[in-house]
Amino acid sequence: MKKSFYHYVLTYRGGEWSDEKVRFAESMFIDHSFPKQSDNFEELSTYIELQADEYLTISAFDSLWDLYEAKFN
Repeated sequence: MKKSFYHYVLTYRGGEWSDEKVRFAESMFIDHSFPKQSDNFEELSTYIELQADEYLTISAFDSLWDLYEAKFN
């Protein structure tokens, strides 16, 4: 069964803070309005564009999305 993007990214929590994917995962985790059940690129990228902060960045999202797609598609 395919995990949601949110659940996949949670696997990066607790890593080295110097990794932008880890910072993204931590920021996403504390964002209670993040679309946790979504696996839709458009929905997620639009949300991130609108809610971006210093850690919830498009560049980190793009890297994580590529890894997510490679794992589940």
